[in-house]
Amino acid sequence: MNPDGRDSQRGLNTEQAAGLLARDGPNELPRPPRRTAAHILRELAREPMHQLLAAAVAIYFVLGDRAEASVLLAFLGVIVTITLVQERRTERVLEALRDMTSPRALVWRDGAPRRVAGVELVRGDLIELAEGDRVPADARLISANDLAVDESLLSGESLPVAKAAAADGPAGDAPAPSHQVFAGTMVVAGRALAEVSATGARSEIGRIGAVLGAIEAESTPLHRQTRQLVRWFSVLGLVVSVIVGVLFAWSQGDWLGATLAGITMAMSMLPQEFLLILTVFMAMGAWRLSQHRVLTRRAATIEALGAATVLCNDKTGTLTRNQMRIETLVCFGADGPVTWLAADGALDAHFATLLRHGVLACEQEAFDPMERAFHTLAATLADRAPQARLVHEYGLSPALPLMTHVWQLGPGPEQVVAAKGAPESVIALCRLPAAMRAQVLEAAADLAAQGMRVLAVASAGFAGGAWPATPHGFDFRLLGLVALADPLRDTVPRAVEDCRRAGIRVLMITGDHPGTARAIARQAGLDGEAGMLLGDEVAALDDAALRHAVRTTTVFARVPPQQKLRIVEALKANGEVVAMTGDGVNDAPSLKAAHIGIAMGGRGTDVAREASALVLLDDDFGTLVEAVRLGRRIYDNLLKAMRFVFAVHVPIAGLTLIPMLLGWPLLFTPMHIAFLEIVIDPVCSIVFEAEDEEPDLMARAPRDPSAPLFSPSMMAGSLLQGGVVLLLVGSFYGGLLQHGLAEAAARTAAFVALIASNIALILANRALGGGLRAALQARNRALWGMVLATVALLATVVGVAPLRRLFGFAVPEPIWIGAALGVGAVTLAALLAGRALRATFRRGRGHVGA
Repeated sequence: MNPDGRDSQRGLNTEQAAGLLARDGPNELPRPPRRTAAHILRELAREPMHQLLAAAVAIYFVLGDRAEASVLLAFLGVIVTITLVQERRTERVLEALRDMTSPRALVWRDGAPRRVAGVELVRGDLIELAEGDRVPADARLISANDLAVDESLLSGESLPVAKAAAADGPAGDAPAPSHQVFAGTMVVAGRALAEVSATGARSEIGRIGAVLGAIEAESTPLHRQTRQLVRWFSVLGLVVSVIVGVLFAWSQGDWLGATLAGITMAMSMLPQEFLLILTVFMAMGAWRLSQHRVLTRRAATIEALGAATVLCNDKTGTLTRNQMRIETLVCFGADGPVTWLAADGALDAHFATLLRHGVLACEQEAFDPMERAFHTLAATLADRAPQARLVHEYGLSPALPLMTHVWQLGPGPEQVVAAKGAPESVIALCRLPAAMRAQVLEAAADLAAQGMRVLAVASAGFAGGAWPATPHGFDFRLLGLVALADPLRDTVPRAVEDCRRAGIRVLMITGDHPGTARAIARQAGLDGEAGMLLGDEVAALDDAALRHAVRTTTVFARVPPQQKLRIVEALKANGEVVAMTGDGVNDAPSLKAAHIGIAMGGRGTDVAREASALVLLDDDFGTLVEAVRLGRRIYDNLLKAMRFVFAVHVPIAGLTLIPMLLGWPLLFTPMHIAFLEIVIDPVCSIVFEAEDEEPDLMARAPRDPSAPLFSPSMMAGSLLQGGVVLLLVGSFYGGLLQHGLAEAAARTAAFVALIASNIALILANRALGGGLRAALQARNRALWGMVLATVALLATVVGVAPLRRLFGFAVPEPIWIGAALGVGAVTLAALLAGRALRATFRRGRGHVGA
């Protein structure tokens, strides 16, 4: 028992851990301060739109119009509240996603191992570490087996650092760091048991946390485009508003009125919604992806998903279920291969020896599905290996893809060596004669052609004083082959077909046998016959030849991780937008190189997750395709919202300017603009975000990633839509004045016509194609709720006498209200007709081009 009350073999108990957590705090680095409501309010106070509204309030107070100033102030409060609620909603979503990214740790509590969130670790906890884990806290090694750790985050040294427990280390006073592991570093080889010595800010990485916290993430291309556009329009709006104010003062001699006119003009032209849209869409997009078991680690990924042209996938666990089961054992005698099938039941001596040594070549506590299959079959058949102690281990390496364990079976010097791995590698290790080699490879190919994963198992004896540097130093003999089946996921064939219709190539890049890869590709619906490359063939190709080969090759087999990076780079050089899945330590470079790196959440390592942009929490290829579908939907809806904002500001700005130029009564004051902002902000950030996917979403080619969101054609189309609204509502207002309608009644009818036309703009932009049916489809409850709320708010302003006077409205005759609604209907018809004409023109142009 340790002084702190911890049993050195059982770890802390739950009560001890809870007490230490309360005393020392969670195991996390200090985070940047949370964006509180006060912080968000300060940011809102710096927004030009809100400053203009505040200036208008001040001017109304100076003019002595306290009622109008109070209502405008109330509108400002409503706008700020809406923005604050949306910002807080975004913060909560991001906080939830941040909690999901917290690393997990395998810790001993109450005498049993359990997975807990890394933030729950406390000093004195016993943790288990394995290859691919991110070390969750500073810890002292109690036992270690061939442990190597990547400490480049702390030291900048790229080479892994060998570690040993103090009792296992070499004689002499070794430096303390060699017996410790540090939070944030990565285990790249071996296993260990360690006792947590420091957590959170007290850890080694905690001392440099301030430096890490000061590093700001680079903004995405879309965010930079949006900021630049807002800046241009803000400058344009400021220039135009100054000109309008000066002209108004010169013609009317009223400088306070001129200032109000200038403020109204500036408010009508400021597209401050753009950044709000982008923030809300990215946060809500990440949340929607998380609901489909996809964790987004980088916002830019959401932009890239809709442009993906190639999905590169591992086979095991992504296309297949990752539920391995041993189906066949094959031993080789003088009379040729002898086969055991799972249905046969009990094992004879030869097969029992093969299985027993296969288990000895596995980790004692297996996490790999294939190794779990060995342990499961041995337990089922009651064929357990004798009591033994693991004394040495040779891990997998690119040069020798097999696992080798050295075991001490008794008190004597004799040791047993067990190895398992790819048949080609084990055959080379056993130095088989050519005839035997051909026989084994033929049997392996037959099994692989049935879609099974094939491993070879070998054994050797050893009694020397020092182990060889590599497994080649042992005298191995081949025991046989083990074939494991991992069935294809049910969702894969349909998902592959969806990708084919969407113009997305699906590639399989696996370390498996070519026959296994071809069989799984055939079941998945991949065109495996179109071309297959082996890892050795990839290595032999120069960059130009590889770029040519990846244009037609669908299946890559026996590919080591370092060749995955070359394949990704070749695809990128061909102009493809590459999504790449991976789960191991050595997959990190290819994940980072891909446009969309996708780590496996279930079986993936922390190293892979750190290098990725997305994490598939269920490791399912079907989920990955759903992520692409969602990425396309998010981008489509973002485009719809941006088009609407462009279009809606045209009539607002035009109807502010034209009455001044033509000497008509002013249609808008800052109060009217504030009312419109209350309608526009939720529409663009909530209504369009909730729109369903387009019918042809997965039936069109990926978008060009280099094409800007704010393309000339998109802006021209939006300006044309806004121009239609401006023409119809402006003509309606002018006609009312010409008809002799009173100023207040004409303003009311024109304002109702503008609201109706804005609703027509929403309906016309909620679908990228289609006619009236697509515009009126009732699947978006947020839209119809917003329409009803807008109508109710407008009815309140027109119907309540004090508000009506403040807005300069009057209750018009029903015929003029009907005419105003008719303007909205005509607007919708004109917009839909224009879209139909554009579609016809595009089809005709495509015909001519063909």
